[in-house]
Amino acid sequence: MKVQNSQNNTGALFLEKPSFDLSRIYDDNLIATQDSEEKVKLLLIRDLFRLNWHIEKSRNKLVISPPSSYNKEIIRRSMTISRKEILNKHKEWIEKHIDLARKNLAQGKNILKSEILPRIEICKTQKQHNLFRIFRYYWSSPYSEYVGRRIRLLIRDDGMDNSPIIGIAALGSSIIHIPDRDKWIGWNKEIRTNNIIYTMDAYVLGALPPYNYLLGGKLISYILASNEIRQIYKEKYKDKTTIIRHRKADDLVCIFTTSLYGNSSQYNRLKFKNRFLYISIGYTKGYGALHISSETFSAMLQLLTEKGMMITNRFGNGPNWRMRVIRLASDIIRFDSNIILQHSFRRGIYAVPLAKNFRSFLLAKVHKPVYYNLPMQTLVKFWEQRWLNMRKKNMDVIDKVLSFDPENFKIY
Repeated sequence: MKVQNSQNNTGALFLEKPSFDLSRIYDDNLIATQDSEEKVKLLLIRDLFRLNWHIEKSRNKLVISPPSSYNKEIIRRSMTISRKEILNKHKEWIEKHIDLARKNLAQGKNILKSEILPRIEICKTQKQHNLFRIFRYYWSSPYSEYVGRRIRLLIRDDGMDNSPIIGIAALGSSIIHIPDRDKWIGWNKEIRTNNIIYTMDAYVLGALPPYNYLLGGKLISYILASNEIRQIYKEKYKDKTTIIRHRKADDLVCIFTTSLYGNSSQYNRLKFKNRFLYISIGYTKGYGALHISSETFSAMLQLLTEKGMMITNRFGNGPNWRMRVIRLASDIIRFDSNIILQHSFRRGIYAVPLAKNFRSFLLAKVHKPVYYNLPMQTLVKFWEQRWLNMRKKNMDVIDKVLSFDPENFKIY
């Protein structure tokens, strides 16, 4: 099957009409018997078909073009497929650690009787990292490792015996270039390079059962905006300085996070008194590899290995490394990688300013941040009054909470 490396204004892929029946792309036996190049082509076409890409047949070619947008159902379906692939790959590890997860969850029948008293626990030991990992697999979005600086957090409830886990959160190095974010701040490339170190991305943020039924996700979101998170950051990076001007780099003035489905019910309307803590500031460009399945990516790696073209990454299996693999494999099979990569999923971007003068600080107009004073205990009380008390009056919610038993907790 030959693929022309050309495109029209719609960003379509042009393929000479293949010799096989495209309806057989879901036939595992067919895919398994192809040579590596043909296998990558088939799997990649399958991934695009799953995303409702349109195929138009003519006498001697196929035109595969992306939809104008992805609805939530398409995104969920794609995420489910990718998540299942990852869970199957790590099935043995998950089964080995599922009891650890169950021992750290609350009994639903007990949670309504006690006060919720959150405590932040920083992951340092292997057991803590294992707990974070096993609970991260519970998320509907596929598990992936984060490259760069990283702080993993477990949020426990000291209001109950054994301090069960309410939820998890993680901060990581901010993505270098996000146009809508950079425009919102006012960054050009030079200023961003010098000052992005004062920001972090919340790449994991959410609650576990039974707290998720009580809007525990909003509780974790409030906690992430607290003084305590800033202090954790300052303590971890107190000895770090910026490379260019050798300034202290232990001030965290803004956190960014994204929502896979655009607007987020977890972050919307999240106020403290009269100020929105999470501000919607735009969307990512949707450029990336999230829509490429693990099976397809593995086939690409195998193809590069056979061609003697392995791509190494001393920082691990991060997003940039994945995109380089996809680009090189696409070149080999003569697919236009730009068309493929630019049609991933757009995410909604939210900013969490921690300092009143965060923008001036990130633009290097001032040299000292003026922080909001948001003690975690104060934010927790506000969450209780604004969200929890109302939730406890909902009988459907109460039934879900009471019916939760950690012994029935499953990842699959």
